[in-house]
Amino acid sequence: MAWVIANLGVLLNGVAVGLLLFMMAVGLTILLGLLNVLNLAHGSFFLVGAYLGYRIAGETAATWGSFVAAVGVAMVLGGLLGIGLMMLMRPLIGRGHMDEALLTLGLALVISELLLLTFGKDDHAMAAPGALAQSVRVAGSSYPAYRLAVIVVGVVVAAAVWYVLERTSAGAVVRATVADPQMVEAVGISVRNVALITFGVASALAVGSGVLAAPIKGASAGLGTEILLLALVVIVVGGVGSVGGTMIGALIIGMVENLGVVLMPATASFLLFGAMALIITFRPGGLFPNSAAVGR
Repeated sequence: MAWVIANLGVLLNGVAVGLLLFMMAVGLTILLGLLNVLNLAHGSFFLVGAYLGYRIAGETAATWGSFVAAVGVAMVLGGLLGIGLMMLMRPLIGRGHMDEALLTLGLALVISELLLLTFGKDDHAMAAPGALAQSVRVAGSSYPAYRLAVIVVGVVVAAAVWYVLERTSAGAVVRATVADPQMVEAVGISVRNVALITFGVASALAVGSGVLAAPIKGASAGLGTEILLLALVVIVVGGVGSVGGTMIGALIIGMVENLGVVLMPATASFLLFGAMALIITFRPGGLFPNSAAVGR
C-alpha cells in the first residue's frame, strides 16, 4: 500500500495514457475486427487532432470555449475524413489487407507531410483549459487536474461505446452486418451506409482523442506513427474486435509504459513488446478475442 501511495502519480499517468490509447484504438479495432478493414491512416487522424487542438486552443492560454470548439471541430472533421476514406477504399474491400494497408499508409504519409509543411518540425504544446490547467491533491500528492479529467472522459467514452455496440439497435445492426451482410441488405438496411457511419465514428474518435492528448503529449511530427504503433499493440493484446479487450489492453500498455520508465528506464522501450509477445504466446487471439473477428 505504501508503494502504491508513493507511486500514485505514475499509476494515474498509466491510467490516463491507457484511456487515451483506448479512445484511439477502439475505432481501429472496430474497423479491423468487425468490418475487416485495415486503416493505417488512423494514427495520422490522431495527429490531425493534436495539431488542430494546438491551432484552435492555443499554446499558453486555452479557454473553455476554444477547447470545446477544438474538440467539436475535430469530431466533425474526423467523421468527414473517415467517410471520405471509406468511399476511397470501397473498391479495395475484399481484396485483402495488403491493398488496404498500402492505400492507407500512403495517405498517412501524405497527411504527415502536409502537417509538417504547415506546422514545421518543432514540437508544439497545447494548454489545458481553465481550472484544469492547475493541480489538485490526490492522496496527499499533487496531480494535474487535466489528467484526472481525461480519465473521467475515457471511462465515459468506453462505457458509451460498449453500450452502443452491445445494448442498442445500432450496435445490433453493426454486428449483424458482420455476421450476415446479405440478410441485412434483405431487410432493407444498407450495408454501405452502416460501414460509412461506423468508419466516420471511428475516425471521429481518433481525431477527437488527438485533441484530448495534446495538452499531455503535445503535437509533433512523429506522434501519429508512435500512437498507431501503440494502438496496434493494444488491439493485439486485447483481442481484435473486442471493445472490452481493447480497454484492458490499453490499460496494460499504459501501465507498462509509465511504470517501465520509472522502474526500468534502460529497458522501458522493450517492455511493451515483451508484454505483447508474452500475451500472444499464451493467448494468440489476445486476452479477449472477438468471436466474430476470429471466425472470419
